Amino acid sequence: MKKKIKWKKIVLIMMTVFGVVMVAAGSYAWNLVTSTFMNIQENIERQEAENRLASINFDEGDPFSMLLMGIDEPNREAGDFYHRSDTLVYVTINPEKNSTQMVSIPRDTYTELVGYDKKDKINHSYAFGGTEMTIRTVENFLDVPVDYFVRIDMKGFKGMVDAVGGVEVENEFDFRFEGKDFEEGPLQLNGEDAWKFARMRLDDPRGDFGRQERQRQIIQELVDKGMSFSSITRIEEILSVVENNIRTNLSLGEIWSIQSNYRDALNTIEEHEIAGEDGEMDEVYYYIPDEEKVQELSEILKEHLELNE
Repeated sequence: MKKKIKWKKIVLIMMTVFGVVMVAAGSYAWNLVTSTFMNIQENIERQEAENRLASINFDEGDPFSMLLMGIDEPNREAGDFYHRSDTLVYVTINPEKNSTQMVSIPRDTYTELVGYDKKDKINHSYAFGGTEMTIRTVENFLDVPVDYFVRIDMKGFKGMVDAVGGVEVENEFDFRFEGKDFEEGPLQLNGEDAWKFARMRLDDPRGDFGRQERQRQIIQELVDKGMSFSSITRIEEILSVVENNIRTNLSLGEIWSIQSNYRDALNTIEEHEIAGEDGEMDEVYYYIPDEEKVQELSEILKEHLELNE
């Protein structure tokens, strides 16, 4: 399934996540921004792939890919001590085509975990092998390269929402989650409530896909607030959250280039969902992807990255 979506700024945050807030802050506190950015760098070696560029030249408008990873908090009260990738979004951006493709990968997707020699839920790749195993697993699943990544520890999600003074969202239906009632209609949420709003899944008619839409709605609101930031009263608080909860292999210079040279690619945004069906093995729920549909999606992404040329 694919559809056009309204939020033309959302992929920018998928690329830079809260880096856009840092850029907005830069004109006021550049030294603070550069210091913070040096502390969030984490390099993962790029793997070779057919027709893949050896490096990305943002000034020349090379197409590129990005994996956004949202890492959840383990439920230690239930005896769970492993962090998992609660959110996985794969993005390709091609400025020559003036378009962006975005793929939300359900956390329970059943696939091979690269380096673990078995199949399991894709979100377990982070528990077993961290950022690198997650990247390699997504590359193998979609048969496409990952050029850049941004990893967010979702416990910092609350802090970021509070740091910008809360977010306003539009809730499509009434629901209750972890002791909080969320009424249908517009809602003003603090960090704790936004975290709950973004996590509910079981009572959503669309399951994980509905949850992903709520998460993107909050992310968009964070982008809007970050881009309209007009004072420095919260900059130190925001940068502290960024430094403690975000890691990326993007440099600050690359972010500047993306902001300058890739904005028009947001004119056409297509979102793809992984086709498949619910399944169960040994009384454990899995999302079983349709391999033929995944292959069709892979070809779309390769064409967008100009890997088939």
